[in-house]
Amino acid sequence: MSSNNSSIADAIIVGAGHNGLTCAAYLAKAGLKVLVLEEYPSIGGMTITEEITLPGFKSDVHAFGYQLANLSPVPYELDLQRYGFELIHPEISLSHIFPNGKYISMYPSINQTIKSIKKFSAIDAKSWSKIFNEYLSRRQSVISSINSPPRRFQTTDDYSEAEEYREHLQSMRSWCNENFESDEAKVMFGTFAAFVGLSPDDAGGGKIASLFASVIQDKGNNVVKGGFVNLPIAIAKYIESKGGKIMTGSSVAKILIKNGKAIGVTLADGTKILAKRLIASSTDPSTLVLKLIGEDYVDPVVVNSIKRLEWGDSIFGIYLALNGPLDYKSGDDIGKSAQLHISDVTLDYISKIFYECRSGKLPANPLPIMSNDSMVDPSRVPANDTKHLIKFLVLSVPYNIKKSYCTTDDDKTRLSYWKQIKDKYSDEIIDMITHDYIPNLKNVILKRVSYSPIDYESKPTTSVKGTLACGVPLPYQSSWMRPIPQLSSYKIPSLPNIYLCGSGNHPGAGVSMAPGRNASQVILKDLGVDFNQLINS
Repeated sequence: MSSNNSSIADAIIVGAGHNGLTCAAYLAKAGLKVLVLEEYPSIGGMTITEEITLPGFKSDVHAFGYQLANLSPVPYELDLQRYGFELIHPEISLSHIFPNGKYISMYPSINQTIKSIKKFSAIDAKSWSKIFNEYLSRRQSVISSINSPPRRFQTTDDYSEAEEYREHLQSMRSWCNENFESDEAKVMFGTFAAFVGLSPDDAGGGKIASLFASVIQDKGNNVVKGGFVNLPIAIAKYIESKGGKIMTGSSVAKILIKNGKAIGVTLADGTKILAKRLIASSTDPSTLVLKLIGEDYVDPVVVNSIKRLEWGDSIFGIYLALNGPLDYKSGDDIGKSAQLHISDVTLDYISKIFYECRSGKLPANPLPIMSNDSMVDPSRVPANDTKHLIKFLVLSVPYNIKKSYCTTDDDKTRLSYWKQIKDKYSDEIIDMITHDYIPNLKNVILKRVSYSPIDYESKPTTSVKGTLACGVPLPYQSSWMRPIPQLSSYKIPSLPNIYLCGSGNHPGAGVSMAPGRNASQVILKDLGVDFNQLINS
């Protein structure tokens, strides 16, 4: 592509993750000439699917469960089914298994879930029914809040507003203790907060746990047939049907700015691409502000606030191709679960994991989340084969290893240490799971691949420090304070035609397509386009 080309696009979108593509799709629907630039060799961002273990074994690298996305209008507004998007609805949404062979399962049917909880506590079963019915009574407002730009909390005497504010700040431990009596129920529901990097005592964990559990109970923990990447592929096909273009292997090095406005980008290879109207970025906010734009063009208050963003705890991954099915201490029915949470029976067990992680230590008994890839979706493995595929995402491991493990603190030592230790740590985790939960696991492993936080950081680079959430969703990094208050409107105050459209903004972590769709609402309003009229056309 020649650097002499001028105004080849109305809008340039930086990043072809599901949010960047969603934003691009609505702009293309509005008639803009859209170009999406992605540094990674393929599209998808945190929804990529790759053959990590063996040829024909398709693993979702990051996200697996289609959860918050169930509340998104995007698949209907863009008619994604027409472009090959299809969901699988598992018989069991998820199960939490304990070392003693006991478990709690969440089913699409609330009555079946209540029955599973009742094995441990009739009071807890009743409490979950009450929580879920409260969610149903305000479901439309939940959907609206996720799929709209955030509003600021107001000081008010209204009880419901005050209660919402309290929920926003409540820790996971506080919420669990308030609603459940059995340790099993507390751990099962509390794990949803841990999944986005919030410990039992971090503010905001109660709200996260309640929301994710309620959404899964409501709509299921569904799976994208053939791999999560088929969601961004479908969105990409929609963009192309509207004349938009997507370029992979195209790393944006700098956003070009002239007279206080963005006029295009420079790629890593020196190519310049101009934009007539705007640039939107789904990269993490730190990369956008500090690297792509540069501190000279942004208010120092914004720069300083961005520099203190908290990324949260890193993750560790184990991808396993298997010779056959798994045998669970909890029984064969567990194998029908889309995902399994695997842990001991107390919140203190989870607290210890966070304590060790945040002290720079590898958790001795970590919290693995198992994705049951091929049992739920047989198309993930070669046809007519008895092989299987699973993944363990191990929550909360340190990015910076404790000093006593390393001779120095520099990046080179950290990279070298993770490279040396990851397979040994993987062995320890597999030993633990085999001994306490899945007795035949070690015997059926055909191929194992381990990913450290360093590996995740390059797959793709939006996984800053090997984290999942593009900024831990603490209350001061959520809603109208996400990523920081000055950027929560999806806009850069000093640069009127640069926008943010990634999960660094509201509603944040998880696959929802909402940050991309919300950003498109803001952009199109600035361009004088009626968004409601657009989606109904």
